[in-house]
Amino acid sequence: MFIVIGVLLGALLLFRLLGALGVRRFATWKVSSAHALAAMLVLTASAHFVPAGVTFMPNHGDMVAMMPPFVPFPGFMVYATGVLELAGAAALVIAATRRAAGLCLALFFVLVLPANVYAAVADVPGASPLWLRIPEQVLYIAIALWAAELRRLPAVSRLRSA
Repeated sequence: MFIVIGVLLGALLLFRLLGALGVRRFATWKVSSAHALAAMLVLTASAHFVPAGVTFMPNHGDMVAMMPPFVPFPGFMVYATGVLELAGAAALVIAATRRAAGLCLALFFVLVLPANVYAAVADVPGASPLWLRIPEQVLYIAIALWAAELRRLPAVSRLRSA
């Protein structure tokens, strides 16, 4: 879990450094944050597909163990959420799809929160403690919404002009 936050922050700093060195793609904190979130998502998504015999990182079996009992087809859902994370990461790095990706990922982070809460409360090995998981999810949601550039959405623009 600390590795995930480390990847997020490390990627953010690396992208901003590249921006400071003249790489126009990373000229702003917002775009660099979107790319950093994408890098983190690639890392977290990889665990969804790692065979159960691998023990140096979370694996598919660990992810299945995190699923609350009310989730149908937990093995399939782990694969599906991994695919969604990869798709969200890809969409975040493309300017034309970044807004939709940010909004969809914010919703995704809200929808997977019950599995994370269940894992923390049920003491699933490798799960983040609940006191840390909630703020962590809030951080991911905030970055996703920031990357979505909500200030450009028509409904928000109308509210601001009123």
